[in-house]
Amino acid sequence: MEELENKRYWIWLSLIKNLGSKRKLRLLELYKTPEEIYKLTKEELLNINGIGEAIAKEIIISKNEKILNYHIKYMKEKNIKIININEREYPQALKKIYDPPISLYVKGNIEKLNNKNIGIVGCRECTTYGKKSAEYFAYNLSKQNINIVSGLAKGIDSYAHLGSLNNGNTIAVLGNGLDMIYPKENLELANEIVKRGGTIISEYPCGTKPDKMKFPARNRIISGISSGIIVIEAKEKSGTLITVDFALEQGREVFVVPGNINSINSVGTNDLIKQGARLVTTYEDVTKNNHFLK
Repeated sequence: MEELENKRYWIWLSLIKNLGSKRKLRLLELYKTPEEIYKLTKEELLNINGIGEAIAKEIIISKNEKILNYHIKYMKEKNIKIININEREYPQALKKIYDPPISLYVKGNIEKLNNKNIGIVGCRECTTYGKKSAEYFAYNLSKQNINIVSGLAKGIDSYAHLGSLNNGNTIAVLGNGLDMIYPKENLELANEIVKRGGTIISEYPCGTKPDKMKFPARNRIISGISSGIIVIEAKEKSGTLITVDFALEQGREVFVVPGNINSINSVGTNDLIKQGARLVTTYEDVTKNNHFLK
């Protein structure tokens, strides 16, 4: 409880809705700590470039000690920690992206976050080929002490986590609070990830419900903490391609498993190969030129 108490103002800052990562980072640049931001009056907030009436009002209203104390107690009960962008445990690769989250809620092994990480992403409605490919790459790469990063969604995400579960080398990145596992059928998988020595993380505080509008923001973290991503099955306009865009923007390696030319699940992946992404058919194709692995 004491550790969470010492981070109460980081928790408070994460609870403010409609105040994005860039604005929060800007406030931290100006005032150094969340506690100093907490002390600001409405008039002082309005003097800050980019902070209008609505945002200033929301920041002031958010200063609710009762709600803050509830969150601290609840996190303690659920064994959920928080790390901020200035801490050693915060993923250093993520810190360097354009809009890193100021803090991460963590359940499980925090030390995993700064190890060698590779993301695996793809279709929710995957084929048997996609399932087996995800399990193959996840299992063999995790045996090399590489963490498999994915989003705990149905399909490829789930099989990537399952494939790496025996080695305990997996990180699930959520687009909602850590106490609201989505989809619900993956609750057992989420518990097993933590039990086996893996990690579950989110930039969103407890109580944040799943919202498809938050998933693209989640994807920037999947690629952000990874040295590269492996794409396994993606339709022509798949949400998976959003993660690819983030990866390229962040300077990450993009690997693609080729797919059946007659399958709609492979249109996006095969197009990526045409555009120059690295084709991989074995896990050695990923590790043989491992200069990118940090």
